[in-house]
Amino acid sequence: MRLGFIGTGTITAHMVRGLKGSSLADWPIVVSPRNAAVAAELALLPGVTVAASNQAVVEACDLLILAVRPQVAEAVIAPLVIPAERPVISLIAGLHIGTIAGWTGAVDIARAIPLPFVERHEGVTPVFPPQPQAMQIFAALGTALPVDDLAAYDAYAAGSALMGSYFGLLETACAWMVAQGLTETDASAYLRGLFGSLGDVLREKPASFEQLREDHSTKGGLNEMIFQRFVQGGGGKAMEAALTAAFRRVQG
Repeated sequence: MRLGFIGTGTITAHMVRGLKGSSLADWPIVVSPRNAAVAAELALLPGVTVAASNQAVVEACDLLILAVRPQVAEAVIAPLVIPAERPVISLIAGLHIGTIAGWTGAVDIARAIPLPFVERHEGVTPVFPPQPQAMQIFAALGTALPVDDLAAYDAYAAGSALMGSYFGLLETACAWMVAQGLTETDASAYLRGLFGSLGDVLREKPASFEQLREDHSTKGGLNEMIFQRFVQGGGGKAMEAALTAAFRRVQG
């Protein structure tokens, strides 16, 4: 299977590097030339080539992956001549299958939400609908999650937008610890170790998030106090409102 990528940004780079270290390493990959620096770096990998144009990517592949920014999607995709039978996977947030079909005439279209961890063959990638080729690709890159319902897919997309807030929480905590007299190096090292270990807990323990929170909060202790203050201060409601806004945005 020859894979073609339209768009040579961060997610494309993570996917290509992940694929070249996976069970699908022998699949040829052709990437678009727009981001010359990233394309040239990827071309150093075995079996990866840079096409002369986006249309050349289409003509050189058996399966087309769309990975451009939503703001430029129509300008990039609509001019392409894509065979109707060519399978297409869109990684473009908020761009519905019907819109892509209208621009291209393609009939076999799936959407997916790969995150940077696919390079390490980790994480879960929702695929809607569960197109067989897309499921095979993302299973090789970690775990492929089949999704049959658009609303569920959009909820996964909104949930995936929590990464920045996660690091923003650590940014705030680190700055507070520095204000108490720690060096940034020491505060950062402590938080990285703490939250890295908590990530291991998530992977290893199937308990509910509520149970995990209780297991890590002594009754009357500091963990319990901070969470209660967070909720009482409107933190939970603010998070719910932000997720709802993201959900509505990806719904278009």
